[in-house]
Amino acid sequence: MKRLYYLAPHLKSAKAVFKDLLLARIDDHHVHVVSKDESQLVRENLPAATLLEKSDVVPAFERGLITGFALGLVLSFIGVVFAPFGIQLGGGAILAITLSGAFFGAWVSSMVGISIHNTHLKAFEKAIERGEYLFIVDIPKSRMTEVTTLMTRHHPEAEGEGSDPTVPAFP
Repeated sequence: MKRLYYLAPHLKSAKAVFKDLLLARIDDHHVHVVSKDESQLVRENLPAATLLEKSDVVPAFERGLITGFALGLVLSFIGVVFAPFGIQLGGGAILAITLSGAFFGAWVSSMVGISIHNTHLKAFEKAIERGEYLFIVDIPKSRMTEVTTLMTRHHPEAEGEGSDPTVPAFP
């Protein structure tokens, strides 16, 4: 999946962009809109971006999972080598400590990441404050040319603002 970003300058344009994306058979669950006034998105039946799109929770989760896994693995090997309190750790204990470290790291990092704004959206903050509508569209890589062409032809006012290389394929 690729993630595309488009800025629509006003509400009328945003509604037209969303309609054309739906007509192009892009599921509304793969279209997210960020706006200064989220209540207006609800009134106009535009799909508001969720916390997953607006925060750094997913990248933070991934970093915490990896860091916690590594730290748990190191701690379990230290426990095997030094045998604290004369307790010998077996394979099950090593696995349990490692997985516990991964879980704890992912959980703590997610709690931090949920409170931080998505770093990818930082470039769009000024446009959103001016009243523009940011579209975040997740599409299969195979449809990238089709969607880019559609947006260029039908909505030249909606500026293409680039893409992210890959995103998780959310259901």
